[in-house]
Amino acid sequence: MARLVTLDAGGAAIAGPTATLIYDDWYPALRSELLRGNKLRTAMLLDLPLVLGRRKDGQIFAMRDSCPHRGIPLSHGWFDGEHVTCRYHGWEFEPCSGQCSTIPSLSSFDKLDATRIFASAYPCVEKDGYAWVYIPRAGAGRKLEAAELPAVPELAKYSDQYRTAHLTADLPCNVDHGIIGLMDPAHGPFVHQAWWWRSRGSIRQKTKRFEPIPEGFRMAAHAPSGNSAPYKLLGVYGEPVETTIDFVLPNRRWETIRCGGKWFTSLTTVTPVTASTCRIDVVAAWNVFYHLPLVTPVAKFFGAKFVRQDQITMIQQAEGLKHNPSLMLIDDADKPAKWYFALKQARLDGTSKDGSGKHPMDGPVDLHWRS
Repeated sequence: MARLVTLDAGGAAIAGPTATLIYDDWYPALRSELLRGNKLRTAMLLDLPLVLGRRKDGQIFAMRDSCPHRGIPLSHGWFDGEHVTCRYHGWEFEPCSGQCSTIPSLSSFDKLDATRIFASAYPCVEKDGYAWVYIPRAGAGRKLEAAELPAVPELAKYSDQYRTAHLTADLPCNVDHGIIGLMDPAHGPFVHQAWWWRSRGSIRQKTKRFEPIPEGFRMAAHAPSGNSAPYKLLGVYGEPVETTIDFVLPNRRWETIRCGGKWFTSLTTVTPVTASTCRIDVVAAWNVFYHLPLVTPVAKFFGAKFVRQDQITMIQQAEGLKHNPSLMLIDDADKPAKWYFALKQARLDGTSKDGSGKHPMDGPVDLHWRS
């Protein structure tokens, strides 16, 4: 597997961490609108096969897609709105707790209490159109109480009326490559060349201030890039435009754009599907141009093209990564990626989950690059 290195001040290579997965956190499994009726859906998160559904009372659930009896996927069975039934031997499970309720083969001579058996079930919450699933580390035990868990990520909205859109794309790379590609500020004029975004001719030097935040960092409020057409459109409101971008472990990029009472927010996640593949999910909300017809389909059209450009680039990058090349991170444009790896290592070492571990940033810092 290709291993990233960073360069120190003298140009010497420093090896970075391997693409270890981060557990004990929330990840979006799939769009929650797909969970309808008695239909079971499957998803993969962090190499873990899941089966998801929605009970009759509206509560969504996520279970390991494996019967604890003989391992057949529960998704091959049946769901009646209250219980998931294994198609192999008919064992029935309450899906939110995973508790077994019935084992049809038990006779009056058996003393086994079926209710003492549990299939693996995971905390699952519906938020912003996604089924968010909490994936614990191996051996962490069952965690089903909300009080034991961190808050589920939620997209900020700044008015009662707004529109939303969702986008997704699969990437043939590990989560680290997906994440540092997400935060990379220098690829825009090359990957996202378009009349409605940027071109190579629009490259200019930029300076942005970054600030440390718990388990992440923030690109402080600033006027958005003047060489991006979508930001220029906000000028019609005649108000100053400011944007703030946060990155927070394990995989979340938040962006907020404010223009007086008008706003746009987005949450982009890069979720590990397996150890070598990941998926981008984007949910956005806005009240800009709220009353104009066709705003949502137009926004989704251009947004999908934007994400597709990233997807194509990652597919092409995967061709080169097959041959395990030496890679590197350099200078200010790659500094956010270096912070990410340091924050991730602190989480993996168990020193930052409560926010008390040493942050790779001592304080605010200005970074400079051309894009």
